[in-house]
Amino acid sequence: MRTSTAATRRLPDLTSLAFLVVAFLTGIAGALQTPTLSLFLSTEVNVRPTMVGLFFTGSAVIGILVSQFLASRSDKRGDRKSLIFLCCMLGALSCALFAWNRNYYLLLFVGVLLSSFGSTANPQMFALAREHAEHTGRETVMFSSILRAQVSLAWVIGPPIAFALALGFGFKVMYLAAAAAFILCGALVWKMLPSMPKVQSTGGAALEAPRQNRRDTLLLFMACTFMWTANSMYLINMPLYMVRELHLPEKLAGILMGTAAGLEIPTMLLAGMVAQRFGKRFLMRCAVIAGVLFYAGLLFITGTWQLIALQLLNAVFIGVLAGIGMLYFQDLMPGQAGAATTLFTNTTRVGWIIAGSIAGIVAEMWSYHAVFYFALAMVLGAVLCMWRLKDVQGAVSTSSLAR
Repeated sequence: MRTSTAATRRLPDLTSLAFLVVAFLTGIAGALQTPTLSLFLSTEVNVRPTMVGLFFTGSAVIGILVSQFLASRSDKRGDRKSLIFLCCMLGALSCALFAWNRNYYLLLFVGVLLSSFGSTANPQMFALAREHAEHTGRETVMFSSILRAQVSLAWVIGPPIAFALALGFGFKVMYLAAAAAFILCGALVWKMLPSMPKVQSTGGAALEAPRQNRRDTLLLFMACTFMWTANSMYLINMPLYMVRELHLPEKLAGILMGTAAGLEIPTMLLAGMVAQRFGKRFLMRCAVIAGVLFYAGLLFITGTWQLIALQLLNAVFIGVLAGIGMLYFQDLMPGQAGAATTLFTNTTRVGWIIAGSIAGIVAEMWSYHAVFYFALAMVLGAVLCMWRLKDVQGAVSTSSLAR
C-alpha cells in the first residue's frame, strides 16, 4: 500500500517533467522557423516585401480558423493528448513541405494549413497543463510560468541555431531540424502526457463568468493584440532592417532574438512569483511601459551593443505578456481553459495579420526603419487598453478558494 502511494506521488513529478520537455520542443520547432521566415521568403522564394507581409497575414488568418475550431472541440469533447499528438505530426509534415518546396502559393495554402495545426500544439499543451495542475493541486500561476520559461529557453537556443543552419547548411536542413523536433515532441506526448477525459458539467455557473467579464476580456484581447502586433512587426522587419539598412551581419538578428528570449526566462519566473501579490494588471502595465521604451529606442539606436542592451526592455515586454497574459484570459474565462488559451494565442495571430499587412506595405513605400513608428503606435494603443482594464486579482482569489 505504501509502495503504491509513493508511486502515485512520484507520477505527477514525472508528468510535470514531460510537460517541461514538450513545452521546450514545441518552442524549438517554432523558434527554428519564425525568425528566418521573412529571409526565407525573400531569398529562397524570391518575393517582394508586400508578398512577404501577405504571407504572414494569410498564415495568421488560417491559423485563427484552425485553432478556434480545435479549441471549441477540445473544450467540449475529446482528449487533448491525442489532439496535441496529431498537431505535432501535421507540424512535421509542414516542415517537410517547406524543406523541399519553393512555390509561394503552395506554401501559403497547404504549408500554412499544416503549420497551423503544428502551432496549435502549444496552446493545447498549456490548456492540458492547467487542467493537470488543477487536478493535482499544483499552483497554476507558477507552473504555467515555468512552462512559459521553457518556451523562452527554446527561443534563446532556436534563433541562433536557425540562422546558423539556414546560412551554413541551407533552409532545407533547418526545416528538417524543425520536423525532427515535432516528431520527438509527438513521441513524448503520446508516451508521457496524461489523458484528461472530459467530464460533463452539471451546472452552468462556471461558464457564466465570461459574460460578466466580457468587457474586460475584450479590452485584454485588444491590448494583447496591439502588443503582439508590435512584436510581429519587429520579427518580420528586424532581420531585413539589420541587413539592408544598417548593413549589420545577418547572424545579429538571431543573437538579438536569443538575447531577448534568455532575458525573458527570469522575467517570467519573477512575474509568476509576484503575480499574486501585485496582480496581473500591474504586471501587464509594466510590460506595456517597457514596450513603449523599447520601440522608442529602436527609432534612434543603431549600434550593435546598444541594440543588444535594448533587448532587456523587449524581454520585460514579451516575458510578462507571454507568461501573464495567457493566465489573465484563463482567469476571466473559468471552466474554458482551451478556449481561453486559444483566445490568447489568437491575439498573436491577429497581431500577425495586422503586422503582415502594415510591415510589408510600409517597408516598400518608405523604409524598414519606418515600420518601427507603427509598432510604437500599436504599443501606445495597448497602454490605453490596459489603463481601462479592471484588476482580476480578486476574482482569482475567489476562484482559487472555490476550488
